[in-house]
Amino acid sequence: MRKALLLITLWTAAAQAQDFPNKPVRMVVGFPPGGGTDVVARILSPRMSELLGQPIVIENRPGATGTMAAGQVAKSPADGYTIMMGHVSVNAIAPALFANLPYDVIKDFAPIAIAAAVPHLVTVHPSVEAKNLKELIQFLKSKPDLTFPSAGNGSMPHLAGEIFKSLAGVKLVHVPYKGTGQSMQDLLGGVHVVAFDTMPAAAPHVRSGKLRALAVSSASRVQSFPDVPTGEEAGLAGYQVTTWYGIFAPAGTPSAIVNRLHADTVKAMQTPDTRAKLEGIGADGTVSRSPAEFAALVRADTARYAKIVKDIGLRID
Repeated sequence: MRKALLLITLWTAAAQAQDFPNKPVRMVVGFPPGGGTDVVARILSPRMSELLGQPIVIENRPGATGTMAAGQVAKSPADGYTIMMGHVSVNAIAPALFANLPYDVIKDFAPIAIAAAVPHLVTVHPSVEAKNLKELIQFLKSKPDLTFPSAGNGSMPHLAGEIFKSLAGVKLVHVPYKGTGQSMQDLLGGVHVVAFDTMPAAAPHVRSGKLRALAVSSASRVQSFPDVPTGEEAGLAGYQVTTWYGIFAPAGTPSAIVNRLHADTVKAMQTPDTRAKLEGIGADGTVSRSPAEFAALVRADTARYAKIVKDIGLRID
């Protein structure tokens, strides 16, 4: 009896995979429009839609720093029609930060493909006179009551700011928002004077002159901002923070569907127009890994960031 049920299950999964996709695919983004996760999703989705032969409908479901949407995706049918543009904070770091997550980062998702990897920019409002990172650190030490915004408690801009504080020995008060779009408006308005957002979120405002970039958190300079030094070059040793974005499906999604989505994601990333758009926001669009390699990265980063979070004493209940 069990063998018969297993055969029926396998046959049903194979039939679903062969027919996939025959209707629109929902890509859930756990943040409001305007943040890095949303930007990467909207860069990739048009070309992915062409390759899949079905529309990809982006659904923004902000709340609880992306973890609410992730919990909803984890409980969705494992048929490939609900996927998520995930994020290192939501899919690897969250267990170290939040006491009661509505999902398990390892057990509840099927990793499909890394979509992009981006560094963070240390940016300041133009009203700040500091022209380099050393001057910024001196300025912040003289004003310990200043604030920095982020996309929410436990988001990567939050973590990037906390790591900066720890390395630079400065005091900054963290102000969480429901997404980068909202936090960026207050940063541009001068409510905050410094931030640690991802390249996709910050780059347009640096180019327009509304923000000034003092350092990038990568190991080497970014091609699209060659004049911005790394944290190491700017005098802050050890300041390296990278955010990756990746596509996930609910656990149990048939491997044939996962492989199809992976292949089309990689093809989309390799098209010249998509690659140009990713490079334009400082993203490395050549980081695609197999689903198994992506799963290994999730496990490794979950362990690595657990230690970092513990070392800086950060916990959100």
